Amino acid sequence: MDLGKIDALRGIREDGDALVIGAMTTHSAVASDPLVAQHAALIGKAVATVADAQVRNRGTFGGALAHADPAGDVGAPALALGAQFVIAGQGGSTRTVDASEFFVDLFETAIAEDELLTEVRIPKHTGWGAHYEKFVRIAQQWSIVAVAASVRSEGGNIAEARVALTNMGSTPIRATSVEQALQGQPATEDAIRAAVAAVAEGTNPPTDLNGDAGYRKHLAEVLTRRAVLTAATG
Repeated sequence: MDLGKIDALRGIREDGDALVIGAMTTHSAVASDPLVAQHAALIGKAVATVADAQVRNRGTFGGALAHADPAGDVGAPALALGAQFVIAGQGGSTRTVDASEFFVDLFETAIAEDELLTEVRIPKHTGWGAHYEKFVRIAQQWSIVAVAASVRSEGGNIAEARVALTNMGSTPIRATSVEQALQGQPATEDAIRAAVAAVAEGTNPPTDLNGDAGYRKHLAEVLTRRAVLTAATG
């Protein structure tokens, strides 16, 4: 691929109701971009937690999504916000895949061997509160568990919520039942605690040196409460 085509895969722009992030845009560029902060704050907050400054300055947003590590920090926020993935094939053909269908399994996505992820389209969530709550044993480590939450509040109540889990299965997991339970609830700790109590139901987290599945399920509930409360109240 020539340099001109590579440059076309970098950058962030608006396209109507969507924010478009080129697949080769670095994590640091995404984290510091004012359009991301305005229209997709959850993405910026999550990307800012990726590894360390050196990795964020070299690693790319699209590369991390295509790698599809379930412990990675970009999949869950992309899933929570309903991202769409633009994939190019041979002969100039393109197709668009919803986030719900993009992550297939452990390190596996909908991208075929002869295809390339070119850009990610994020529906604008302007004015939504956002928070990415990540638990690690040591700084800059892969997430043991993390939660991506974006909330639109009205009059002290949660009008809408988007929630997704990191490292609670072989792919990022959208917590749709929790989203429904949160809708209309007051943005208080007690109400949110009750609404997210079942967030780990149906998940299949790994067991490893960092903790067993039961430990991760407990973490998921605690981190979801924190993430939603922070997103709802600022």
